[in-house]
Amino acid sequence: MTTCNNAIKQFTCGSLVIEIYEDSESAGEAAARATADELQKLDHLDKIAVIFATGASQLATLRALTAIDDLPWRKVQAFHMDEYVGIAADHPASFRRYLRENLTQKVAIGEIHEIDGTAPNPDQVCADYASLLRSTHPRLCLLGIGENGHLAFNDPSEAEFDDPMDMKIVRLDVRCRRQQTAEGWFKSFGEVPESALTLTIPTLLRVPKLIASVPGARKAAIVRRTLEEPISTDCPATILRTHPNATLYLDLESAAELDKGD
Repeated sequence: MTTCNNAIKQFTCGSLVIEIYEDSESAGEAAARATADELQKLDHLDKIAVIFATGASQLATLRALTAIDDLPWRKVQAFHMDEYVGIAADHPASFRRYLRENLTQKVAIGEIHEIDGTAPNPDQVCADYASLLRSTHPRLCLLGIGENGHLAFNDPSEAEFDDPMDMKIVRLDVRCRRQQTAEGWFKSFGEVPESALTLTIPTLLRVPKLIASVPGARKAAIVRRTLEEPISTDCPATILRTHPNATLYLDLESAAELDKGD
Protein backbone atom coordinates (compact mmCIF):
# COMPACT_ATOMS: atom_id res chain seq x y z
CA MET A 1 0.00 0.00 0.00
CA THR A 2 1.22 3.50 -0.83
CA THR A 3 1.02 5.93 2.10
CA CYS A 4 1.23 9.61 1.37
CA ASN A 5 4.10 11.08 3.36
CA ASN A 6 2.12 14.14 4.44
CA ALA A 7 -0.58 12.20 6.25
CA ILE A 8 -1.08 13.60 9.74
CA LYS A 9 -2.19 10.25 11.10
CA GLN A 10 -2.77 6.69 9.93
CA PHE A 11 -4.48 3.86 11.80
CA THR A 12 -6.74 0.89 11.19
CA CYS A 13 -10.25 0.00 12.31
CA GLY A 14 -10.91 -3.65 11.63
CA SER A 15 -9.22 -4.14 8.29
CA LEU A 16 -10.04 -0.60 7.11
CA VAL A 17 -7.05 1.75 6.83
CA ILE A 18 -7.72 5.38 7.76
CA GLU A 19 -5.48 8.24 6.67
CA ILE A 20 -6.02 11.81 7.91
CA TYR A 21 -4.74 14.88 6.05
CA GLU A 22 -4.61 18.59 6.73
CA ASP A 23 -7.35 19.56 4.28
CA SER A 24 -9.61 18.22 1.57
CA GLU A 25 -7.15 18.97 -1.22
CA SER A 26 -4.37 17.00 0.49
CA ALA A 27 -6.73 14.10 1.20
CA GLY A 28 -7.93 14.16 -2.40
CA GLU A 29 -4.38 14.19 -3.73
CA ALA A 30 -3.50 11.19 -1.57
CA ALA A 31 -6.57 9.28 -2.75
CA ALA A 32 -5.70 10.19 -6.34
CA ARG A 33 -2.13 8.95 -5.96
CA ALA A 34 -3.39 5.67 -4.52
CA THR A 35 -5.79 5.35 -7.46
CA ALA A 36 -3.00 6.12 -9.93
CA ASP A 37 -0.77 3.49 -8.29
CA GLU A 38 -3.52 0.92 -8.66
CA LEU A 39 -4.17 1.79 -12.31
CA GLN A 40 -0.47 1.45 -13.07
CA LYS A 41 -0.38 -1.96 -11.36
CA LEU A 42 -3.27 -3.05 -13.59
CA ASP A 43 -1.71 -1.73 -16.81
CA HIS A 44 -0.84 -5.28 -17.88
CA LEU A 45 -4.56 -5.95 -18.43
CA ASP A 46 -6.30 -5.29 -21.73
CA LYS A 47 -9.15 -3.55 -19.91
CA ILE A 48 -9.48 -2.12 -16.39
CA ALA A 49 -13.01 -1.79 -15.00
CA VAL A 50 -13.36 0.98 -12.43
CA ILE A 51 -16.43 2.13 -10.49
CA PHE A 52 -16.54 5.86 -9.77
CA ALA A 53 -18.57 7.66 -7.14
CA THR A 54 -19.88 11.16 -7.69
CA GLY A 55 -20.80 14.10 -5.47
CA ALA A 56 -18.97 16.83 -3.60
CA SER A 57 -16.75 14.35 -1.72
CA GLN A 58 -15.10 13.18 -4.93
CA LEU A 59 -14.22 16.53 -6.50
CA ALA A 60 -10.75 16.95 -5.00
CA THR A 61 -9.85 13.34 -5.76
CA LEU A 62 -10.98 13.51 -9.38
CA ARG A 63 -9.35 16.90 -9.89
CA ALA A 64 -6.01 15.51 -8.70
CA LEU A 65 -6.42 12.19 -10.48
CA THR A 66 -7.14 13.67 -13.90
CA ALA A 67 -4.02 15.85 -13.58
CA ILE A 68 -1.67 12.86 -13.21
CA ASP A 69 0.21 12.04 -16.40
CA ASP A 70 0.82 8.67 -18.06
CA LEU A 71 -2.10 6.69 -16.65
CA PRO A 72 -3.65 3.92 -18.78
CA TRP A 73 -6.95 5.74 -19.25
CA ARG A 74 -7.62 4.20 -22.66
CA LYS A 75 -7.86 0.79 -20.99
CA VAL A 76 -10.38 1.98 -18.39
CA GLN A 77 -14.00 0.87 -18.52
CA ALA A 78 -15.71 3.42 -16.30
CA PHE A 79 -18.91 2.68 -14.39
CA HIS A 80 -20.76 4.79 -11.89
CA MET A 81 -22.66 3.76 -8.78
CA ASP A 82 -26.06 5.32 -9.09
CA GLU A 83 -28.38 7.75 -10.82
CA TYR A 84 -31.65 9.43 -9.94
CA VAL A 85 -34.81 8.07 -11.51
CA GLY A 86 -36.22 10.61 -13.95
CA ILE A 87 -33.16 12.87 -14.13
CA ALA A 88 -32.01 13.76 -17.64
CA ALA A 89 -28.33 13.51 -18.50
CA ASP A 90 -28.02 17.31 -18.83
CA HIS A 91 -29.59 18.06 -15.43
CA PRO A 92 -27.10 19.83 -13.09
CA ALA A 93 -27.52 17.01 -10.54
CA SER A 94 -27.18 14.14 -13.00
CA PHE A 95 -24.33 11.81 -12.17
CA ARG A 96 -23.84 11.19 -15.87
CA ARG A 97 -23.26 14.90 -16.34
CA TYR A 98 -20.98 14.96 -13.26
CA LEU A 99 -18.72 12.24 -14.65
CA ARG A 100 -18.59 13.87 -18.05
CA GLU A 101 -17.56 17.21 -16.55
CA ASN A 102 -15.13 15.86 -13.95
CA LEU A 103 -13.70 12.80 -15.66
CA THR A 104 -14.40 11.90 -19.26
CA GLN A 105 -13.98 15.43 -20.66
CA LYS A 106 -10.58 15.66 -18.96
CA VAL A 107 -9.00 12.30 -19.81
CA ALA A 108 -9.34 9.85 -22.69
CA ILE A 109 -11.35 7.10 -21.01
CA GLY A 110 -11.60 3.90 -23.04
CA GLU A 111 -15.28 3.32 -22.30
CA ILE A 112 -17.88 4.96 -20.09
CA HIS A 113 -21.01 3.02 -19.17
CA GLU A 114 -23.71 5.41 -18.04
CA ILE A 115 -26.84 4.63 -16.03
CA ASP A 116 -29.89 5.99 -17.82
CA GLY A 117 -32.27 7.28 -15.15
CA THR A 118 -34.86 8.30 -17.75
CA ALA A 119 -35.25 4.88 -19.42
CA PRO A 120 -38.87 3.67 -19.55
CA ASN A 121 -38.00 0.37 -17.83
CA PRO A 122 -35.63 1.07 -14.91
CA ASP A 123 -35.76 -2.55 -13.76
CA GLN A 124 -34.32 -3.62 -17.11
CA VAL A 125 -31.66 -0.91 -16.82
CA CYS A 126 -30.64 -2.42 -13.47
CA ALA A 127 -30.53 -5.95 -14.87
CA ASP A 128 -28.52 -4.97 -17.96
CA TYR A 129 -26.09 -2.75 -16.06
CA ALA A 130 -25.51 -5.40 -13.40
CA SER A 131 -24.82 -8.03 -16.06
CA LEU A 132 -22.33 -5.79 -17.83
CA LEU A 133 -20.60 -4.92 -14.59
CA ARG A 134 -20.22 -8.57 -13.58
CA SER A 135 -18.76 -9.44 -16.97
CA THR A 136 -15.98 -6.87 -16.59
CA HIS A 137 -14.84 -7.84 -13.05
CA PRO A 138 -14.16 -4.36 -11.63
CA ARG A 139 -10.75 -4.07 -9.98
CA LEU A 140 -11.07 -0.66 -8.33
CA CYS A 141 -13.85 1.40 -6.77
CA LEU A 142 -13.74 5.06 -5.72
CA LEU A 143 -16.49 5.82 -3.24
CA GLY A 144 -17.78 8.18 -0.58
CA ILE A 145 -20.01 7.96 2.49
CA GLY A 146 -23.31 9.79 2.79
CA GLU A 147 -24.32 11.81 5.83
CA ASN A 148 -26.71 8.99 6.77
CA GLY A 149 -23.98 6.39 6.28
CA HIS A 150 -25.10 5.27 2.84
CA LEU A 151 -22.78 3.64 0.32
CA ALA A 152 -23.91 4.52 -3.18
CA PHE A 153 -27.65 5.13 -2.57
CA ASN A 154 -28.04 2.28 -0.10
CA ASP A 155 -29.61 4.32 2.69
CA PRO A 156 -30.13 2.59 6.07
CA SER A 157 -33.73 1.73 5.19
CA GLU A 158 -32.66 0.10 1.91
CA ALA A 159 -29.20 -1.34 2.66
CA GLU A 160 -28.68 -5.11 2.77
CA PHE A 161 -25.27 -6.63 3.40
CA ASP A 162 -26.42 -9.87 1.76
CA ASP A 163 -28.53 -8.27 -0.95
CA PRO A 164 -29.27 -10.87 -3.65
CA MET A 165 -29.37 -8.17 -6.32
CA ASP A 166 -26.36 -6.43 -7.86
CA MET A 167 -28.34 -3.28 -8.71
CA LYS A 168 -31.80 -2.12 -7.73
CA ILE A 169 -34.25 0.77 -7.48
CA VAL A 170 -34.41 2.39 -4.04
CA ARG A 171 -36.36 5.10 -2.26
CA LEU A 172 -34.15 7.86 -0.92
CA ASP A 173 -34.63 8.81 2.71
CA VAL A 174 -35.18 12.36 3.93
CA ARG A 175 -31.64 12.88 5.22
CA CYS A 176 -30.14 11.72 1.94
CA ARG A 177 -32.37 14.09 -0.02
CA ARG A 178 -31.58 16.96 2.34
CA GLN A 179 -27.86 16.36 1.80
CA GLN A 180 -28.30 16.72 -1.96
CA THR A 181 -30.03 20.05 -1.40
CA ALA A 182 -27.46 21.29 1.12
CA GLU A 183 -24.61 20.52 -1.28
CA GLY A 184 -26.28 22.65 -3.95
CA TRP A 185 -27.21 20.00 -6.49
CA PHE A 186 -30.89 21.02 -6.29
CA LYS A 187 -32.48 24.40 -5.59
CA SER A 188 -34.96 22.96 -3.08
CA PHE A 189 -35.71 19.77 -1.18
CA GLY A 190 -38.86 19.26 -3.23
CA GLU A 191 -36.82 19.02 -6.44
CA VAL A 192 -34.78 16.04 -5.22
CA PRO A 193 -36.11 12.80 -6.72
CA GLU A 194 -37.54 10.28 -4.29
CA SER A 195 -35.97 7.26 -5.96
CA ALA A 196 -32.75 6.20 -7.65
CA LEU A 197 -31.00 3.27 -9.31
CA THR A 198 -28.01 2.04 -7.31
CA LEU A 199 -25.41 -0.67 -7.13
CA THR A 200 -25.92 -2.70 -3.98
CA ILE A 201 -23.48 -3.13 -1.13
CA PRO A 202 -22.38 -6.69 -2.05
CA THR A 203 -21.57 -5.41 -5.55
CA LEU A 204 -19.29 -2.74 -4.11
CA LEU A 205 -17.64 -5.08 -1.61
CA ARG A 206 -16.74 -7.60 -4.34
CA VAL A 207 -14.34 -5.05 -5.82
CA PRO A 208 -10.81 -5.95 -4.63
CA LYS A 209 -9.65 -2.37 -3.96
CA LEU A 210 -11.75 0.42 -2.39
CA ILE A 211 -10.63 4.04 -2.11
CA ALA A 212 -13.02 6.17 -0.05
CA SER A 213 -12.76 9.97 -0.03
CA VAL A 214 -14.79 11.55 2.78
CA PRO A 215 -13.82 15.20 3.43
CA GLY A 216 -15.60 18.07 5.12
CA ALA A 217 -17.22 19.02 8.41
CA ARG A 218 -20.64 17.75 7.33
CA LYS A 219 -19.19 14.22 7.34
CA ALA A 220 -17.59 14.31 10.82
CA ALA A 221 -20.50 12.66 12.63
CA ILE A 222 -20.90 9.85 10.12
CA VAL A 223 -17.15 9.17 10.06
CA ARG A 224 -17.27 8.68 13.82
CA ARG A 225 -20.28 6.38 13.50
CA THR A 226 -18.63 4.43 10.68
CA LEU A 227 -15.60 3.66 12.82
CA GLU A 228 -17.19 3.32 16.26
CA GLU A 229 -20.65 1.77 15.89
CA PRO A 230 -21.35 -1.96 15.59
CA ILE A 231 -21.39 -3.14 11.99
CA SER A 232 -25.00 -2.92 10.87
CA THR A 233 -27.24 -1.40 8.24
CA ASP A 234 -28.16 1.33 10.75
CA CYS A 235 -24.95 2.84 9.38
CA PRO A 236 -24.21 0.98 6.14
CA ALA A 237 -20.67 2.37 5.89
CA THR A 238 -19.62 0.33 8.94
CA ILE A 239 -19.30 -2.65 6.58
CA LEU A 240 -16.17 -1.04 5.10
CA ARG A 241 -14.32 -2.22 8.22
CA THR A 242 -14.59 -5.79 6.92
CA HIS A 243 -13.11 -5.20 3.46
CA PRO A 244 -9.58 -6.63 3.08
CA ASN A 245 -8.19 -3.76 0.98
CA ALA A 246 -9.96 -0.48 1.66
CA THR A 247 -8.59 2.94 2.64
CA LEU A 248 -10.56 5.87 3.99
CA TYR A 249 -9.13 9.33 3.23
CA LEU A 250 -10.19 12.07 5.66
CA ASP A 251 -9.31 15.68 6.29
CA LEU A 252 -9.15 17.34 9.71
CA GLU A 253 -12.76 18.48 9.42
CA SER A 254 -14.21 15.05 8.68
CA ALA A 255 -12.00 13.48 11.37
CA ALA A 256 -12.92 16.06 13.99
CA GLU A 257 -15.18 13.80 16.06
CA LEU A 258 -12.79 10.87 16.28
CA ASP A 259 -11.25 10.06 19.66
CA LYS A 260 -8.20 12.29 19.91
CA GLY A 261 -6.61 9.80 22.28
CA ASP A 262 -6.36 7.05 19.65
